[in-house]
Amino acid sequence: MPRVKSIRNVLSGLFGGLWISACAASFTGEFAYSSSGKDAEQRTADLFDSLEQRAAFLRVFLREMPKGGDLHIHLSGTPYAEDYLDWAADTNLCINRQSLALVDPPCLGPELEPARELMTRDPGLYEQVIDGMSVRALLAGKPSPENGHAQFFGSFDRFLPIAAAEPGESMAASRREAASDHVLYQELMYNPATINQYALSLNLPTWNGDLEAAHRRFQSLLPSLIERIRSDLDQAEAEALKALGCETNPTTPGCEVAVRYNCYGLRLIPEAALFHQLALCFALIEADPRFVGVSLVQPEDHPIAVTQYDRHMHMIAFFADHYPSAKVSLHAGELTLGLVAAGALRDHIEKAIHIAGSDRIGHGVDIAFETNSRNTLAHMAAQQIAVEINLSSNAVILGVEADDHPLNLYRASGVPIVLSTDDLGVLRSDMTEQYVLAATEHGLDYRALKTASRNSLYFAFLPGESLWQDASYSDYVADCEAAASPLCESYLQANPKAALELKLERRFEVFENDILSWPVTP
Repeated sequence: MPRVKSIRNVLSGLFGGLWISACAASFTGEFAYSSSGKDAEQRTADLFDSLEQRAAFLRVFLREMPKGGDLHIHLSGTPYAEDYLDWAADTNLCINRQSLALVDPPCLGPELEPARELMTRDPGLYEQVIDGMSVRALLAGKPSPENGHAQFFGSFDRFLPIAAAEPGESMAASRREAASDHVLYQELMYNPATINQYALSLNLPTWNGDLEAAHRRFQSLLPSLIERIRSDLDQAEAEALKALGCETNPTTPGCEVAVRYNCYGLRLIPEAALFHQLALCFALIEADPRFVGVSLVQPEDHPIAVTQYDRHMHMIAFFADHYPSAKVSLHAGELTLGLVAAGALRDHIEKAIHIAGSDRIGHGVDIAFETNSRNTLAHMAAQQIAVEINLSSNAVILGVEADDHPLNLYRASGVPIVLSTDDLGVLRSDMTEQYVLAATEHGLDYRALKTASRNSLYFAFLPGESLWQDASYSDYVADCEAAASPLCESYLQANPKAALELKLERRFEVFENDILSWPVTP
């Protein structure tokens, strides 16, 4: 028992207490199973197979399944519209009846309505606003002037004022969702306020595109800006922990979800502004261990994003050379035939990897349309460059789903995949739904889903080394051949990634033991 307590202390002490506590019994040895002649994983896989045509049963099974991490999740798109409206009411924001967007007070004029008590005062408008801030109407099959792409991207402007004002509440909401879905870790795409405020306020009419010279000139401003950015995050995280009640009850769902952040640049802003945005992002990763990666966001099909794509890739490569500790995960190939001219489908993923050096690929939907797709897939497999699969998002925004989606093309090519939510609030979805879709539309069995769950930690940008020798998940590293040993405890303390991976394995032990007691007749 002292050994069990010691390992629990190691795990719970990492990441400032943001770990979901493990079942102590799982560290003491193997569980005793019934005499079926099969180990727990095999019998769990058999149970899963028996539920293949029973959607409600499958949902229950996958809801409880441990899911590792969510590596592709935008903070502002995670809260549901109902959450945003609650916070808007608390801060006296207004709703524009025409645009269905939140705006700052005062709520004067016939087109502006106070958000406070809107649900009881004008339930019809309340429902319209929810539809405006999400893709709910599209999912329900309601007539809409907008397609999925336009409705999705148009949603963000409608809730931007409250999303910008309440990052702490958004973090709390995202952690609650993760905990309820048995997700242990999130890499939230999030820019503290100072990053965007500074970059978007720049007026540099003499910008000539000389990245090296601009970087040298910017060095003297970085320390004070980084200090402000870290202060922004400190405040947001404190508000999140307060909203969750973590100070009084640290085991409250969401309090122990481990979180890191990926900073982002906006594809559609002027190049000078994007340069300074990315300069802050990359410098921040070296200054604050809470930040681990960099991405680019906004529609990849926009004419600016298409025409400036190569320039953006070279800009990422420039900063990656100057800040080698930073990881990169680029949205690339979030495109499909007809959305853009055919030429834009030919090489975005290839360039994200070979020019920008992206460590992971977000979406990767157009891989089958790329000119060198076979070579790119082979390279991704050889270099173990994982792809972040966003099934609900790709179906709504691009209309790409089921057999049209390249998930199984990646798997057949040996490319590691992870399942992620993208913007679960706007999409009215959750992580469990991504696992359900992977099973029902793409045929992933229990072991394939378990591998995807493990992948989401193995390919995370968490600090430290893995618990595993490689992504076959056959053997622990030598130091942890005996998991409950002083040598392994030291390894876990030095390698937060390994510690979280061990937590996931213990979660699987508990899950596979417990799910077999479910009284479901195969």
